[in-house]
Amino acid sequence: MRVTGIHADRRWSESMPAAYERYLVPVLFRPFAEDLAARAGALRPRRILELAAGTGVLTSELLAAAPSAEVTATDLNEAMVAFGATRAPGAVWQQADAQRLPFPDGGFDLVVCQFGVMFFPDKIAAFTDVRRVLAPGGRFLFNTWGPLATHGFDAAVQAGLERAFPADPPGFLPTVPHGYGDPAVVAADLEAAGFTVEEQRELTLEGRAASAADVALGFLGGTPVRAAVEERGDGAAVRATVIEEMTARLGPGPVTAPMTAYVFRGTA
Repeated sequence: MRVTGIHADRRWSESMPAAYERYLVPVLFRPFAEDLAARAGALRPRRILELAAGTGVLTSELLAAAPSAEVTATDLNEAMVAFGATRAPGAVWQQADAQRLPFPDGGFDLVVCQFGVMFFPDKIAAFTDVRRVLAPGGRFLFNTWGPLATHGFDAAVQAGLERAFPADPPGFLPTVPHGYGDPAVVAADLEAAGFTVEEQRELTLEGRAASAADVALGFLGGTPVRAAVEERGDGAAVRATVIEEMTARLGPGPVTAPMTAYVFRGTA
């Protein structure tokens, strides 16, 4: 059966983490990981749980920012856990579903998540389970991407995909990473799960890439966009179209673009 749309867009495979780590982490995720880890370290946590840890970019920063803390890093995708464990071996790594966390009540004083809450099918249920594993007064610190239009790289990728597939473009970027970009909705979900919203902040950082082509390769090889493209047609032709569109928008050679996110801190 041919699978298209959001179902194909959500698929991950074992070969994705390497492309994700090489092309996307330095550009999109490391700048925000440095920011989030600094915020985490300022809280002086002793027991940290990281959700949706991916390939470990935030995990490494947490280990440096809070060297005396015990860090447990988790991800739903086993391929990411296996890759991340080699990148940040100072943490305890395990596969875990954020909506059914395999940890006892009150086991952590800080739960951290970088650009992962958008993937939770039931945000309030996941936030409620986060609160369960936090000790009284513990904090939940996380960030979410803003709307697609506020992210120069992601908007350019989506424009390339829409050019390649005008009738049926992959919907991963606008509906998942950028589908939870209203801070009022996020804050309301936190409160519905029993958290007090302690801080809510908009943050725009600049991403830097060697070329628009590198970012395109990262999305087309290291995210669920890959599966959606494979279901739709000629991967090589799509890659050429996306790179051409991104280069036209961002320029040739080294490129920079603004990226907007929201940072939240909730208290249990």
